[in-house]
Amino acid sequence: MKSDVEELMPRLLPVESCDAEEFTSNEPPRNPQEYLRQVQREASLCPDVVVAQIDPKKLKKKQSVNVSITGCLAAPQGFSPSLKWQQQQVSKFSEVRQSVNKHRQHWKSQFLDDNVVMPKMEDEDGWKRFCLGENVCLDIQLKEDDKVNPGLDYVKTGFPPFLSIVSKLNQSTISAVLEYLINWFEERDFVPQLGRWLYALLACLEKPLLPEAHSLIRQLARRCSAVRANLESKDDDRLSALNLMICIVARYFEQNDLADKE
Repeated sequence: MKSDVEELMPRLLPVESCDAEEFTSNEPPRNPQEYLRQVQREASLCPDVVVAQIDPKKLKKKQSVNVSITGCLAAPQGFSPSLKWQQQQVSKFSEVRQSVNKHRQHWKSQFLDDNVVMPKMEDEDGWKRFCLGENVCLDIQLKEDDKVNPGLDYVKTGFPPFLSIVSKLNQSTISAVLEYLINWFEERDFVPQLGRWLYALLACLEKPLLPEAHSLIRQLARRCSAVRANLESKDDDRLSALNLMICIVARYFEQNDLADKE
């Protein structure tokens, strides 16, 4: 009953082999030994190689497969950063990641202030308000006095990504919050609070990337390139931050097809 493949495999159950002639009963097995012998017999009757019968005529029909390989939009003339600048940003980002990893355990054990109430992982709206603030999420227009002296009302302005906060996020929460913010960014404009949180979450994102995180950061780079393509001036405050996001995704996380070329 033993095939060449079976000879190479270790025996996991102490069941004596049997010849086909020894086991011809059609009755249900009465004990575990008889059941395993029946399995052995059925396996011995199966061919080692099975060849599927394929009709060649069916393969001649035209087949269409839609594959989306969308890259970043090219930057307007003079809006893309130099290769040297990109290399410098990748180096700084790598240092930040090392620092975060070094101090994570210390800050993870620290208690947060009473006013810092982190939402549950599945609370998308709560995380948007936590990171970006009610003023941004509710599109509240600030008065001139508030712009000059915004104060420290984090409920309105959003909590900064302090190390004491991001150190308490596991990888599942980091991916979830990253997804919430990127989805928000797909329909809204780039704001400083968003940039700070995206940078912090990317700094905490562990490599190798899970498929979900891989898709998210590519979505982020594409969105940044789309916003950049619509900027009217190289002096726009958003340009440097948008270039930085694209640079980190493309150069540090090795999504080279999304990178800005000189």
